Amino acid sequence: MARKMLNDGELSQPNQEEQTHFDFDLFVIGAGSGGVRAARFSANFGAKVGICELPFHPISSEVIGGVGGTCVIRGCVPKKILVYGASFGGELEDARSYGWEVHEKIDFDWKKLLQKKTDEILRLNGIYKRLLSNAGVKLYEGEGKIVGPNEVEVTQLDGTKLSYSAKHILIATGSRAQRAPIPGQELAITSDEALSLEELPKRAVVLGGGYIAVEFASIWRGMGSTVDLLFRKELPLRGFDDEMRAVVARNLEGRGINLHPRTTIKELIKSEEGVKVITDHGEEIVADVVLFATGRAPNTKRLNLKAVGVEVDQTGAVKKTVFGGQPCKPDYRDVPCAVFCIPPLSVVGLSEEQAIEQGKGDILVFTSSFNPMRNTISGRQEKTVMKLVVDAETEKVLGASMCGPEAPEIMQGIAVALKCGATKAQFDSTVGIHPSSAEEFVTMRSVTRRVAAASSNPKTNL
Repeated sequence: MARKMLNDGELSQPNQEEQTHFDFDLFVIGAGSGGVRAARFSANFGAKVGICELPFHPISSEVIGGVGGTCVIRGCVPKKILVYGASFGGELEDARSYGWEVHEKIDFDWKKLLQKKTDEILRLNGIYKRLLSNAGVKLYEGEGKIVGPNEVEVTQLDGTKLSYSAKHILIATGSRAQRAPIPGQELAITSDEALSLEELPKRAVVLGGGYIAVEFASIWRGMGSTVDLLFRKELPLRGFDDEMRAVVARNLEGRGINLHPRTTIKELIKSEEGVKVITDHGEEIVADVVLFATGRAPNTKRLNLKAVGVEVDQTGAVKKTVFGGQPCKPDYRDVPCAVFCIPPLSVVGLSEEQAIEQGKGDILVFTSSFNPMRNTISGRQEKTVMKLVVDAETEKVLGASMCGPEAPEIMQGIAVALKCGATKAQFDSTVGIHPSSAEEFVTMRSVTRRVAAASSNPKTNL
């Protein structure tokens, strides 16, 4: 007989959910970075966890993916491997100035690097599977969808359908790269294909001004390709500090990338010479490869979310994130990030424009622009720029940014300081490591400019 509960003097039955037996406490649809971590940590706390993921393939679709998800298989990890590979081109050029005898002709084997990349993502795919197994998470290979408030259906590779009940269901299916809706779009590729090209393109056109666009432009140019970068705004990397965006643009041009600001593609046409790119200005560019780095779409179409009343917006993104029964919004303050162009850009906290827009009071801006010591011998003219945004009243450092060699490694440490609420006085009292670029963050004493709180006109809005 069910145990009765006393509530405010009345006998009542226990919660129906508490009486229900579920196959899993948590079932996760999607085994990318987010899904795997959620599954592992839940299992470590004693939950019975199941997770499903599409079969492995370097290039994703609605029916193929792989444990590890975008970041491990067709995103951050393989991209960074190619960035490392591309960086050696400039290093080898500079090496001559440092006494290294480098032959005039330097050969690069794209297929060798590509195989090394593939070997690494396969290794990581196996590691992620072992992490799940070691945590006691049950992994199912196949497509998952929701068939009820507490029921998930998994279609296995042979077509067999398995059904499991779960007290909680987590959607962690991520997103996929999209092609721009223009005539000839089928002639273009996305970042998925760009990481698995059989041949290194001699001529590449990249459409987009975000992370992926400037990173692949840097990669291909670093490997010797001719690269044209087209983007809609006056500067790439919209949303970042405008001053840093200008630095990135100068560095891209300095590396030999052809920038086409305020430009987009009107049409792609297949020709004997390659893919003919027609811009909205009537310009024609012929390329071996055209990369669309124009955004991503959520992988929610086949999840059957309507069955449980989950609302999505016009892009397919879930409208509300719920935690503990209450809608929640992630807190991204003081979360560092990096764009792995060559050289890289890294930031944490508020940009100058964001600090002004959020009405933080008067803002003090400290900047340092210099040619790194490593360039004094090689003669490379490529400025490193560092910046601190400080609250004039409290002296709290609101944001930091840097464009230059090793910027992400340096910014990770700066992020800890901002998370702890560091002030400019604490930065100033910290001894720098000499000689290093990082020491500039603790030696910037003079205010570059003071921006009044009443100012409604940031420097630019590009």
